[in-house]
Parts: sequence; C-alpha cells; structure tokens
Amino acid sequence: MIFDSALIVSGSVGGTALAPAITGQTVTGASAVLSTNTIDLSSGGTPSGQVRDIGEGNDLVKALVEITTAFTGLTALTVEVIQADDAALSTNVTVVGSSGAIAVARLIAGARFEVELNARIGSTGQRYLGLRYTPTGTGTAGALLGHFGAEYTDGQKFTGGGYAVL
Repeated sequence: MIFDSALIVSGSVGGTALAPAITGQTVTGASAVLSTNTIDLSSGGTPSGQVRDIGEGNDLVKALVEITTAFTGLTALTVEVIQADDAALSTNVTVVGSSGAIAVARLIAGARFEVELNARIGSTGQRYLGLRYTPTGTGTAGALLGHFGAEYTDGQKFTGGGYAVL
C-alpha cells in the first residue's frame, strides 16, 4: 500500500520502504478521541474560502483504519468520518461516514476497517476533514493508523492449492 502523508490523520508512517515504521494514535479511556491531524479541503489551489468537493467524479475517497495495537478494556469502537469548520474538529461538526460499532474481538493488531463517505460531502461547505473514535466502555489499550485514499487492497487474499499453471 502507498501512503500519502498529507492524507494520514491518525498516527504516522516513517522508516524506509524496506523497513517501514508505523506508529498508531492511542485511543483509550471512555470518551471520544479526535484524529491528531485534519485535511484542509480548501488548500491545493482553490480560491480563498472555496471548499473542494472530493466526492465529485470518480469513486469517493474512503477512510481506512488499521489497528496497530490491539484494543482491550472496551466492548466496541465506532469510527466516524467528520467535517468541521475548524482544524480542531470542534466547531459545527458533521458526520459524513460511520463504521458502526466494531466489537473489541475484531480490534486486533493488523485488522483493517474501511469507512465510506457520504456522496454529499462537498455540499456541507465545511473546510476540515478528520476522524473521530468513540469507545463503548473504558479502553485500557489500543492504537490505530487512520488515513484517507481512493482504493484499498488488504493484501490478504489467498487462493486454494491444487492448481496447475499451464
């Protein structure tokens, strides 16, 4: 998978191509946690104050959350794609996609979850895009990498044996 550092909103990716170092954002406690970074939808050559509509044209951008440290202590985690008027993701927040509650048994290291965005993301007129993580129960451990992109492959597809290539 190719990461675009401008689209990583939770955690970080460093190291080298042969030895990548992925550091997840910690999500513990009992209250919602916002992604440490946001995406500014007005950057990239748009006129001042005009928000880009990333939902027009091709397939919508999706959020992908990868569990880097297994979650414990909580019963479920909900991942939401949110937009807001400020970079802190606290003013006029709008939810534009949700994973629903993901049971803690599925929140193991290496697990991946995709969250699709609502096609009307551009009509909100909000400038900042990020993720919000809401635990059910009180988490004592758990970290994740959250980022955006157009297409994902999980790299975990296998075919059964017994086939000959002629």
